[in-house]
Amino acid sequence: MRSPEIPSVPGALTAEQCRQTARSIGAVQEPSGAIPWFSGGHTDPWDHVESAMALLAAGFREEAEAGYRWLRNTQRADGSWPMQFRRGVVEDDGADSNFCAYPAVGVWHHYLITGDRGFAHELWPTIRAALDFVVDMQALSGEVYWARGAATGEAVAEALVTGNSSIHHSLYCGLRLAELVGDPQPEWEFAKYQLGHAIRRHPESFAAKDEYSMDWYYPVLGGAMRGSQAVGRIDERWDDFVVDGLGIRCVDHRPWVTGAETCELVLALDAMGDRDRATTQFTNMQHLRDPDGSYWTGLVYSDGKRWPVEQTTWTGGAMILAADALSRTTLGNGIFRDAALPIGLPVGADACGQHCQASGSPV
Repeated sequence: MRSPEIPSVPGALTAEQCRQTARSIGAVQEPSGAIPWFSGGHTDPWDHVESAMALLAAGFREEAEAGYRWLRNTQRADGSWPMQFRRGVVEDDGADSNFCAYPAVGVWHHYLITGDRGFAHELWPTIRAALDFVVDMQALSGEVYWARGAATGEAVAEALVTGNSSIHHSLYCGLRLAELVGDPQPEWEFAKYQLGHAIRRHPESFAAKDEYSMDWYYPVLGGAMRGSQAVGRIDERWDDFVVDGLGIRCVDHRPWVTGAETCELVLALDAMGDRDRATTQFTNMQHLRDPDGSYWTGLVYSDGKRWPVEQTTWTGGAMILAADALSRTTLGNGIFRDAALPIGLPVGADACGQHCQASGSPV
């Protein structure tokens, strides 16, 4: 079999550097397949999936598949996962809707790159149960509540823009998998429409966290916004978050740039067709690279200190996925770019009627 091509970005990242970063992620992976934040750190399902995606994009298929099988093996009967593990022990047994949705993105990404229908079929029951769990947490007005407590089993009646935008992407990928395996999920189609409508038209449905850069770009990254709406959203707060030559702030009022958020902005810009600014931001964040290929999480640029003091797997993972998108290397390079493509039955125009205006519910 031909060796896979490895993402690289001229002037910023070589293919060997990309492989080195993937090796730094694989070095942290536990025998179970879990990929913690760093050696000895905790594992959460969302960042675990991002790291598995990066491993596959850089040619480490066996390690990536071990990661997805870890998800299959640790899923609970209701379709969810605990929020946090450490060395195989559950530290937080609540369920985060976004964490539970994201494996759909990883498994669809695996199929795009490998074309392996057998692996998609193997993981399909896991994805179906997970997205059913997530859709069950959707409010009538379209947003998805962010968590369900383990003790009560009740949803926390609060929705987050970042998490919901990522869930929008997960539903897209889940619907693509449903098509692939021949198991239609029409309720997910309607849930995706309702959710996208809420993100685009009803900001009042979500907790206000405007100080975080993720709430700024995630509606674009997750495919809920494109075109002039996406451009306007990004341009409106560009100066609040972007620090020349360094990347983007995690929080608008703090002198702290972070690598993963910068690379996710790269993916959002690329999805908008803004490749010049995407490439610039990708190049700018490379100051966080360690000689071993791992990436520091962030830099407090007011005093030149790296913080937190760990190199996180998901920061390196986001960097590899951004490199793949910019270089168009693997067959999965468009997984974020494609998140806005239509899928499923048309369920109406993206407009609010009398009922929507009165109650906040999408038409």
